[in-house]
Amino acid sequence: MKEISIDELAKFQENFESDRSNLIAKRAVSTNGIYKSAQDMNAVDRNSNENFTFSTDDVKLSASNQNHSGRCWIYSGLNTLRNFMVKKYNLPEDFELSQNYENFYDKLEKSNYFYQNVIETADKPMSDRGVHYLFSAPQEDGGDWCLVCALIDKYGVVPKDQMNETNCSINSSELNTILNRKLRKDGLVLRRMVTDHASEEEISSTRKGMLDEVYRILAIALGVPPKEITFEYKDTTDEKKFHQYGPMTPAEFYKDFIGLDLNDYLVIMNVPDVEDMPYGKTYSVQYSGNMVGGRPNIYLNVPGDEMERLTIEQLKDGQDVWFGCDVMQQFDRQKGIMDLDMYGFNDLFDIDFDFKKGDMFTTRESLPTHAMVITGVNIKDEKPTRFKIENSWGDKIGDKGFMVMGEPWFQKYTYEVVINKKYLSDEQLKAFEEEPIMLPFWNSMQPTR
Repeated sequence: MKEISIDELAKFQENFESDRSNLIAKRAVSTNGIYKSAQDMNAVDRNSNENFTFSTDDVKLSASNQNHSGRCWIYSGLNTLRNFMVKKYNLPEDFELSQNYENFYDKLEKSNYFYQNVIETADKPMSDRGVHYLFSAPQEDGGDWCLVCALIDKYGVVPKDQMNETNCSINSSELNTILNRKLRKDGLVLRRMVTDHASEEEISSTRKGMLDEVYRILAIALGVPPKEITFEYKDTTDEKKFHQYGPMTPAEFYKDFIGLDLNDYLVIMNVPDVEDMPYGKTYSVQYSGNMVGGRPNIYLNVPGDEMERLTIEQLKDGQDVWFGCDVMQQFDRQKGIMDLDMYGFNDLFDIDFDFKKGDMFTTRESLPTHAMVITGVNIKDEKPTRFKIENSWGDKIGDKGFMVMGEPWFQKYTYEVVINKKYLSDEQLKAFEEEPIMLPFWNSMQPTR
């Protein structure tokens, strides 16, 4: 073991104070902070609102707002569907599908998913790494594309005015705290029942009672989901025609007014240079679902250039692209700009902070933390330069809630995109027919919890 010596400390200080640039950087950072001191205005100017134009871009919508919750994956999933509906039916730009409706059933299903995993691991000690992981966060707001699909497959969708937000949906920490407390207590009860050799009927009955209580908590906090709805709107044509449909179930609403086969949309990811995750293979992650019997998360790993090519091909056909990325890297939140040159940390500290995407992924320096929608792309000399991004953080950032992402940033910090299978090669489609490689629950592709 080697401790830091007094002589070494003295040398460190001497080295620091002997370089005038260090003293200049110290004054700048102590006054303005690291990010403001490191910001490169060239990157800001290059992506300013005045240059917020794209060669492929036909989305003109009001920004949605997930507020203080981690439901970006639900928002972005529903935004791809509402964008489709707005164009097809001439709906108002502020039309949205109910995120709270999907949120209610997500939390109900995640509770049951937790109970199932607890029962299946009851023979393992609480100190087991997997059991510890399950109890560390029985359910949270996070998720992924396939989990949105699982909810829609089972419960359909409804317009936002049929189940609007509540205080507990837009500020989710209180509900998560209360619900997780109950689930942890329930989990211990179920574990003891299994180890005490209770019958399957007894365990099932107890579990059903627990879920009834979960439903009660969710109904109090989020409201009761509608079983039938009426869809009414005034279109944006010159006639401003009024439309009224229903009553109908949420599943019927999805079938009649959206009708997209979600089985046609597959997740393509890019994680390069990781030994146990080679290209051309599909992967899933242990404990990454949200419902018993639901759709599993499955990802096909491809090179970054191929992921980008598929993304652009779909955009050119007028279809938005759901994607997952590490949003806080080289990102100015207020200006809505994602650019690799946004902050010159290397210059500010005279240290090389850069390393490979695969190494960042395996060390958890970078991982998919946020889901949004790519709605446009700018092509110059047959090459993409930047992408238009629909976020779910309200209209106060970027260009009325829309952001810009540089092409190099896409390559460095985008990890997954959702692509219609008609754009995939026969080889890629065949990979999805094979049994996915199961990654451990601690893999960085685990949806953010």
